[in-house]
Amino acid sequence: MILDLFFPNRCIHCNRIIDPEVLVCALCFNRIHFTHYDYFENNPISEKCKLLFPVSHTYALIQFEKENLSRKIIHELKYKGREKVGKVLAEWTIERLDFKNQKPDVFVSVPLHPKKLRERGYNQLHLFTEKLSEFYRIPFNHELVKRNHYSKAQALKDKRHRLAAINPFSLTQTITGKHILLIDDVFTTGNTVSSIAWEILNAGDNKVSVLVMAMDV
Repeated sequence: MILDLFFPNRCIHCNRIIDPEVLVCALCFNRIHFTHYDYFENNPISEKCKLLFPVSHTYALIQFEKENLSRKIIHELKYKGREKVGKVLAEWTIERLDFKNQKPDVFVSVPLHPKKLRERGYNQLHLFTEKLSEFYRIPFNHELVKRNHYSKAQALKDKRHRLAAINPFSLTQTITGKHILLIDDVFTTGNTVSSIAWEILNAGDNKVSVLVMAMDV
């Protein structure tokens, strides 16, 4: 409480003082470009995924456009140490995503390499995934997928180097006959989720759907 008086929470866009659990003020909230994608119908992510691997369903919460507030939100989560942004993004997702009677069996988030995890101090997807798991009553598995190589941030790579990565992920457990919802922060080329999806699909009679915080348009 005392810290709130001296260091109040501020809107990440306009710097206006806001409630402690809020990310942006009411005025700036209207600047966020939500996608309004339908999880069960074709959308830009499903169209791209289908060129890379057999995908069941796809969803993105916000548009990751250049110089917009959505991009700033993701950067606050990934690079500014604000892990709790993941909880806010999960709350926004819960308000908009209904699995109806076709819930996936398990949530799996894209892992960080152990070295990157030590550097950052947290996986930006874990709190997001765990909040969704609690609400939808779907288990999560943070240990199923292992990142095999340490590399610099995906957002800082050019497209050629992103495409050059070989076998970046592997599975640590046997999994068959499951519908996996693969969770990532930003969908760009789709190569990250594709690499993991093929590991899951080749492991047994599994299905893969994709949920991302943001779609890079």
